[in-house]
Order: sequence, then structure tokens, then C-alpha cells
Amino acid sequence: MKKPMTLEHAVEAFAGLMVLLSVALTHYVHPGFVWLTVFVGANLFQQAFTGFCPAAIVMRRLFGIEPACERV
Repeated sequence: MKKPMTLEHAVEAFAGLMVLLSVALTHYVHPGFVWLTVFVGANLFQQAFTGFCPAAIVMRRLFGIEPACERV
């Protein structure tokens, strides 16, 4: 049986998608989109140290995705 996606995996997948999207937008639309890549990277960096991630809050409230520690 397949396990439901955890909040941690959802945040990682979303961050990866945003990085790929921003690289494509930078290449095909306008070089200024590189700042989206910088923002995503900075957000991941600060989240590693503080534990605060706005995307995780939104995903948890809107989609009901739970962290791995609460699935036990």
C-alpha cells in the first residue's frame, strides 16, 4: 500500500518545482526571474535553521498534509 505524501516531502517537491520553473522563466522569458530562484533558495536555507516555512503552513491548512512525525 502506498503511503500518503508527508509535509516534508511536499515542501521539497514544491521547492524543486519552483526552482525548475524559475530557471525556465529566466531562460525563456526574462533574466529577472533569477530572483525567484534566489528567493526559493534563501527560504529553504532559513527553514533549515528556524523550522519556519510559509509553504508548509499553507499546505497543511489548505490540503491537510501532515508532517511525518504525526503519522506514527
